[in-house]
Formats: sequence, C-alpha cells, structure tokens
Amino acid sequence: MSVEKVDTLVIGAGQAGLAMSEHLGRCGVPHLVLERQRIAERWRSERWDSLVANGPAWHDRFPSMTFADIEGGVGPDDFPGKETVADYFVAYAKKIAAPIRCGVEVLKVERNAGRPGFRIETSDGVIEAERVVAATGPFQTPVIPAVVPAGTDILQMHSTGYRNPAQLPEGAVLVVGSGSSGAQIAEELMQAGRCVYLSVGPHDRPPRAYRGRDFCWWLGVLGKWDAAAREPGKEHVTIAVSGAQGGHTIDFRRLAAQGMILVGRTESCADGVIRFAPDLVENLRAGDENHDALLDEADAYVARNGLDLPEEPQARIRVPDAPCIARPILSLDLADAGIGTIIWATGFLADYGWMRVDAFDESGKPRHQRGVSSEPGIYFLGLPWQSRRGSSFIWGVWHDAKYVADQIVIQRQYMAYHEAAQRAFEPA
Repeated sequence: MSVEKVDTLVIGAGQAGLAMSEHLGRCGVPHLVLERQRIAERWRSERWDSLVANGPAWHDRFPSMTFADIEGGVGPDDFPGKETVADYFVAYAKKIAAPIRCGVEVLKVERNAGRPGFRIETSDGVIEAERVVAATGPFQTPVIPAVVPAGTDILQMHSTGYRNPAQLPEGAVLVVGSGSSGAQIAEELMQAGRCVYLSVGPHDRPPRAYRGRDFCWWLGVLGKWDAAAREPGKEHVTIAVSGAQGGHTIDFRRLAAQGMILVGRTESCADGVIRFAPDLVENLRAGDENHDALLDEADAYVARNGLDLPEEPQARIRVPDAPCIARPILSLDLADAGIGTIIWATGFLADYGWMRVDAFDESGKPRHQRGVSSEPGIYFLGLPWQSRRGSSFIWGVWHDAKYVADQIVIQRQYMAYHEAAQRAFEPA
C-alpha cells in the first residue's frame, strides 16, 4: 500500500486548523489539513440551538474577513449565531484555499524509527509527515462527573447534548456549572418557564459592556488579553459571559431574584439526595469582586486618558438577596424537587491518547512553549492560555498560529541547510 507524504500535517479544521493553514500557506510551507467531520463541526452539532458567539463580530474574527462579508445583516456589535460562525469558517477556508480533507479521522501519530518525521495512521490510510500540528482544541471529551448514579430515572446530559427546552422531559432542571454555557442554558430554561436549579462554583463574571464599550474592548485597552499566564490558584476558574439576546451581563443575584434557585458546588449524591458545598455566598461574593474590579480599572482608564464615555453607576447596583442566597440549600431530594433532568456544564478533557510521542507530562497535558512541544516536529495550537489570555478566541488563535508557523519555517531552513551540506560532500 502506498504511503502519502506531506511536509506538515495539521489535524483539525476548526478555528485553530484554519489559522494554521493560512499562515503555513503564506510562508510557502506545503501542508495538508485533516478533519474527521466537517469544517467547524462542533459549532453545528455540539452546541445548543440558540448559541451565539460570546464576543462581538468586530472583535471575534480573523483579520482579513468580517462576518458581514458572508452575512450582510451582521453588524460589528452583533453576536453571530452558531450557524453563522460555522459558515464564516467554511467561507474562510475557501478564501485562503486551505488544503482540507474532511471525513478523515487520525487514529495514531508516532515518530518514525531511525529517520525524521512521523507516521500517521488515519481512517483513509497512512500518511508520513515531517511535522505534525495538533489543532484539535480543548473541547474534546465532555466531562460528566460520576456523582449521580446513571441508573436513575433522571435524564443526564452534558451541555454538548443540550439543544433547546422542548427536548427535555417535564420537570425541574438542575444545571451544574456556572461558566458561560451553564449560565446561558440555565437562563434560557428559566425563560421557557422551567423551574431551574443552578449549581454555582468559583467564577469570574465580567460586565458584558460598561460605559458604552464591550468587555472585549476593555480587556484590550487594559492589556488583559496579553496576560501571559493565569494568576496562581486561578488556573481553572470559569468565566461567565453571554452574547445572548444582544449581549448582557450575567448577574447570578438577578437571576435568583427572577426565580432561579442557586446552590453551591455539587459534591455528592446518595439515596436520591444530592448535596452541595456551603460555598454559594463566597462564590457570588468573589464573582462580584471580579466584576467590580474591572469597573474600577475602566473608570481609572477613562479618567487617565480623558475619554468621553458616559458614567454608568447602575452597573454597581446589587439586588437584595433571594431566599436561596440568604439561606443556601445544602441538600436536595431530587424526587421531591421534581428534577427530571441534570445538565452537566462541567467542561472538557483534552484527549491525546492517539499521539504516541514524547510531548506530554505525567498527567497527559502537552509540554510546550507557545505551542512548540518538547518533541521536535510536534506542535500544538488552540490550547487555552497557549501564549496569552486571548489564545482561546478566534483572533487570539490566529496570532498563535503565526508564531507556530514561523517556528516551522525556521526548522525547515535548518534542515534545508543540512541537506544542502550533505549533498556538497557527496562524491561526484
């Protein structure tokens, strides 16, 4: 059986893979992009129906194409829907003529024995590549904690399985997770008339907008997108932000005042009774502090630079505590509460079990410096905080891809010198 050979193989055709392809193409690096499904598949089939981008259209895009270029009705301050985002990536792939091969799953990557490059087993045959870029991103294996026994009558699903309120059986819903996905799903269910319990863990909750500017703008001018690493102890803190309904600040206290029942972190379940940590009040307090700290920095920036932006004192208003906050619920009988569904908005694990290379630490996390791994020839792209806070955003991964492409070019130049030097000493 013949073996296909490529210079650089990119695995994944989401935002990371497309950004990588663009920069490799600009640098003249021959490459191939493999995608096991369709371009940007997760946006289409692993997200709920009403999902929109969490950043405005002017901000969350690649530099050379706007959302209005593919859908004229999308304004710069709009939050494009998930299908529009997927269509954007498809149009971008066409614009840059990305060499993408869809419907091909990568099964194994391993280093060639005694010679350069890697052997890649795929569902469509074997490929050999000098370099491999894993651009599969962080959203690989949904995490559902083994808390509630699977044999109960309660429907349990990860947030990737949720589509809309009508999909769920009758009854109350417990949403576990207070990041963007959990908060948005819980709010949608409450607005649909469901009784909703939301399990709130530690979180940051920036204002959606303040003094007439989106929080993405504030993080930019305040230099926070370029933060090189998370603060110690905050490596896993989730961020609650929403572009739904035109964009609004997620305020858990207001949601509780509107009827949502907040509880602390979900800890355990036995005999049909689920128990929550006594940390709800502290989690809300810390989230409020995070919110107000950004307002303080924004106010100081306005004053320091003499900007004509309207004051917004109502942004600091706190509504009175709802009963669920004043007297936190520490345990809940699922049957008595009428809970028919539990939605786990509890994130993902990265799964690189198919990569049999020396590029991972003891816990299976990539060992890398800005995407350049400890295994020569292996690169990563699309990781959270790969080089800075903005790495997870569309524009952030584009800049990370440029750096990785530059490193690939440098390595190709070294190998080109090596091969030329060898030829010079070969006998005539």
